[in-house]
Amino acid sequence: MMGPDMRFNNAIPGTLLILFALAEIAYAATFPRLHGQNYGPDLFPTLIGIGLIVCGTILIFQGIAQRATVPLIQIGDWAQDRDNVLNVVMVLGCIVFYILLSDSLGFIPSSLLILTILLIRFGSSWRTSLIVAIATTFIIHTVFAKVLLVPLPWGILLPVAW
Repeated sequence: MMGPDMRFNNAIPGTLLILFALAEIAYAATFPRLHGQNYGPDLFPTLIGIGLIVCGTILIFQGIAQRATVPLIQIGDWAQDRDNVLNVVMVLGCIVFYILLSDSLGFIPSSLLILTILLIRFGSSWRTSLIVAIATTFIIHTVFAKVLLVPLPWGILLPVAW
């Protein structure tokens, strides 16, 4: 009988962690060099990536050692419920939507759409969902774009960017 959770052998998250670290290191290598410096803005992301590779390798070795008692994937009873599976698919779909369309659509419209859809899906009313989505988007945009100076995409709102 399966438990209530979805469980993975440590080799799976270890492998994913190494793949993520490699992608992160490759992306950091594209950062511009500082003139006259032996190191640049890629140093810390690269060091973090190396640390993630070490952690991923440890997880893989643990997974190999546990392979007799821990299956690669054990899916819990929750996966038998279509609503639960749909929730997971919707969250992952929203992440993919944001990655693919936020540059052209913009952070604010993307965030409003994603938050409203997910809040409604998870049981909030239309009115509550819209209010929470607007407030959350405003707070996130203010903190990241205005306080932390992270450039968020304006997309279709570029003509009215503030």
